[in-house]
Amino acid sequence: MLDLTRSLRRAGRVATGVDRVELAYGDALLSDESVPVFGLARTAFGYVLLDASGVRKFIERLTGREEWGAPDLLSRLPRGRSNLQRRAEADLRRLALARAVPGRLARMLSRNLPQDYAYLNVGHSNITDRVFGAVHASAGRIAVLVHDVIPLEHPDFQRPGTVSPFRDKVQRVAQDADLVIYNSADTRKRAETFMRGWGRVPPALVAYLGVVRPIPVPVDLPPHLPPEQPYFVTVGTIEPRKNHAFLLDLWEQMGPSAPRLVICGNRGWNNAAVFARLDALRADDRVIEAQGLSDGAVAALVQGAAGTLFPSLSEGFGLPPVESAALGTRVLCNDLEVLKEVLGVKAHFLSVAEPRLWINTIENWASNPPETHQPAVYDDLKWDSHFKTVLRLT
Repeated sequence: MLDLTRSLRRAGRVATGVDRVELAYGDALLSDESVPVFGLARTAFGYVLLDASGVRKFIERLTGREEWGAPDLLSRLPRGRSNLQRRAEADLRRLALARAVPGRLARMLSRNLPQDYAYLNVGHSNITDRVFGAVHASAGRIAVLVHDVIPLEHPDFQRPGTVSPFRDKVQRVAQDADLVIYNSADTRKRAETFMRGWGRVPPALVAYLGVVRPIPVPVDLPPHLPPEQPYFVTVGTIEPRKNHAFLLDLWEQMGPSAPRLVICGNRGWNNAAVFARLDALRADDRVIEAQGLSDGAVAALVQGAAGTLFPSLSEGFGLPPVESAALGTRVLCNDLEVLKEVLGVKAHFLSVAEPRLWINTIENWASNPPETHQPAVYDDLKWDSHFKTVLRLT
């Protein structure tokens, strides 16, 4: 049983790396027809259980292969939801195998799921005492994928009010999970440091995420993109840990002769100073902010770039630099241990404590574009390998 709560809540938004992991799990589980598959999601009024057909139809809507239906009466009652979110929740109810109010979740699971089923939570959502208690009460086993513990290590990077709920989730995983899945050895080491202090470290495994080479779609780019060559790209939500301020500082130091920098990503949180600098950009400045681009448009920009830049201060896996290398584009990263673990020789690493070295590398790459793009091949970053490891032990 795969928890789809995150996918429901983010219906209609640009997919993040975590969103894509949840979808990858759905596709992988559905590909094996010999195993019964179920989906669980928390709605505004309770829980919805899907069978394999319902999971498949829900994913088809999430990925745009099918249209969402009309909102129902229940979906219209909660305030503050977009029309698309109302339609998604209404469709979930229409696709449901069973539904339950919160207090009857365990009963619903017991009636509809086989004994000793596995509950997979890979989206950092719906990690509650009620859900975990209901799974164990209905003879299920709990496996949780932990993507990172950045909110615990860098609370100053987070949205107000999010650190304490995140800590509660990780503590709940430490207390109740039967298996923890980590996307890197570095994430495991960091998470288990906290768990050890709380008194229990659950059984765990490391399974690298799969890398699917993005498909560039140049026709999705707006008229002003791509800029003239050479240009550089950084990809990621504009939030403090991604360290966009560092790149803006570099471009100020390089001055009017600098190559173009395209910042691809929506604005996040706790970053007023960076937002102010972006708002002050003029049309002829060397920095371009590009929000709301499709995945295909971003891939087209990355593929044509002289290099991609990732001065992030903390990562759990680092999907954008991995995907950049998969497109054959040069990658320059901060020297984080997790990026070295995942990317290895497929990227260049420089500490952000050495801005002059970053400038030297950027200027060198701008003057010496690669003759051909050689896409990186990740023999150890394949979804097949990931699921063979995970599903064998869940």
